[in-house]
Amino acid sequence: MRIRRIAAIVLRQFYLLRSSPARFIPLFAWVTIDIILWGFITRYLNSVAASGVNFLPTLLGAVLLWDFLVRVMQGVTIAFFEDVWSRNFLNIFASPLLIAEYLGGLVLSSIATSAVGLVVMLVLASAIFGLSLLSYGVLFAPFLLVLFLFGIALGICSAAIVLRLGPAAEWFIWPIPALISPFAGVFYPVSTLPRWMQYVSRALPPSYVFEGLRGVVHGGAVSITALWLSAALAAGYIGVACWLFTSVYRRAVRTGLIARYSAESVS
Repeated sequence: MRIRRIAAIVLRQFYLLRSSPARFIPLFAWVTIDIILWGFITRYLNSVAASGVNFLPTLLGAVLLWDFLVRVMQGVTIAFFEDVWSRNFLNIFASPLLIAEYLGGLVLSSIATSAVGLVVMLVLASAIFGLSLLSYGVLFAPFLLVLFLFGIALGICSAAIVLRLGPAAEWFIWPIPALISPFAGVFYPVSTLPRWMQYVSRALPPSYVFEGLRGVVHGGAVSITALWLSAALAAGYIGVACWLFTSVYRRAVRTGLIARYSAESVS
């Protein structure tokens, strides 16, 4: 695996962002709207709550972390979709570029784009609403790492789905975070879910992150075992996602689907 080839994928994404404000502005526009909207919602809840509970770190902090996961996932998928929209697969995969190098370039692109969104969210949450997750110190880092790993896994898996089913399957990808969020316990404890949903939650790394976040906010201790389990699950999902993408790619090459990639579907 050669670093220069990975850097070439990242450089292509940089040129696309630099030449098009329509691609650059969404990196921080939607997260800005989310932080401002949920920030004022939590401020209102604080004003009407009789118990004096501070909803700011619980709700706004959850929104910030969940948006970070979504940005990581979309950083991978959108970089991949650029090749879908431009019909660039034959050019890329006819080159000596390895699958690992291509995926590595997508991941690095996602790191860069999601970092922009994370910085914007942290600045807005701190400057406007006085929320600073950095005040929790080193506990903040493992939470972000688990969400980052799981977001990468979702992004690669989504790319594999579109590669297999064709560009029309892009519409299957956007709702994925919304479908996962009820099971992840983003805004409420997992214990409030029905029993069968709790079983699904235990297989999702974000559920451990948000349970841990609520524990820290309420002055409790973080379960190191749960943190390690969530990290292991996220790493395992990355392995499965890479295997899935590789399998789909090899099948597409073997059957000639890459050459017949159309705007509608691949069959």
